[in-house]
Amino acid sequence: MNPMLELKHISYSYHTPDGETKALSDISFSLAPGEFTSVVGPSGCGKSTLLSLIAGLMKAEEGEMFLNGTLLTDNSEKIGYMLQHDHLFEWRTVYRNVLLGAEINKKGSPALGSRALELLKQYGLEQFAHSRPSQLSGGMRQRAALIRTLLLDPDLLLLDEPFSALDYQTRLTVSDDIGQIIRQSGKTALLVTHDLSEAVSLSDRIIVLTKRPASIARIIPVSFALEKDTPLERRNAPEFKNYFNLIWKELNHDE
Repeated sequence: MNPMLELKHISYSYHTPDGETKALSDISFSLAPGEFTSVVGPSGCGKSTLLSLIAGLMKAEEGEMFLNGTLLTDNSEKIGYMLQHDHLFEWRTVYRNVLLGAEINKKGSPALGSRALELLKQYGLEQFAHSRPSQLSGGMRQRAALIRTLLLDPDLLLLDEPFSALDYQTRLTVSDDIGQIIRQSGKTALLVTHDLSEAVSLSDRIIVLTKRPASIARIIPVSFALEKDTPLERRNAPEFKNYFNLIWKELNHDE
């Protein structure tokens, strides 16, 4: 099977009047179609920088990236980016917020409008379609943000700590909810998170980065023997603690 996303020897440095700060060093990995992969690493090591490079918001100084076998040199419509905050606009209804990405990309159409309503119904927000974002819970807002990202049918989803602004209990529920939505959609996803439990509960593989300049310390395949393999069920499985401890030791082996 050909990879959906492939990174080959990616490096990047930030340049300021005070000098150069190396952020990423020789990053190489690939994602298979439909795979959910998480990236973890020490704070400030360059995890979000990696997503920005893949999204085409910045240019890698070294290396190449491929999406579906095609060289990725710019922002691609085939990549959806879900940020830490939902960025829903209060002056637009939930439905109009979901359509915003399509409007910006000049892809608005009656068919896409119908598709937006279908997704709102499918993911439990139909009755809030004409409500304002302030009328939604934090979890509902994140679900609306995900629908906005899915509406343009991207091949690859980039998730930059999308649950970090939520309280702990809501975060557990929403990560389970959105994790299952992404699985059911068949999308390939790359999640950046500081939460090791979140990474273990959601992922097929976990990429562990070193301190800055980040390189890949280890890539850990994740597999659970569960009849119903969901993020919440994983947290109660005996394998969960083993994966958590393995990643923790990898991140702290120099201390």
